[in-house]
Amino acid sequence: MNKLNFKATIWKEDKYYVSQCLNVDVASFGATKKEALKNLEEAVLLYLEDSKNKKISKVERPDIVSFKLQYA
Repeated sequence: MNKLNFKATIWKEDKYYVSQCLNVDVASFGATKKEALKNLEEAVLLYLEDSKNKKISKVERPDIVSFKLQYA
């Protein structure tokens, strides 16, 4: 059994919490932070089972940054 460490971010969007894995392009949601993280773990497991090209990025110390865009 292999163990991998993943990093995720969780934020509230309307009445749900959204969880996003920073190492792979997978996201999920739930009514609580705990549920959102549990659902994300399940989604990442499914991703790893189904994906032939398992691209896992190494994320050491992520920063949350803000930026502004101007668009027409």
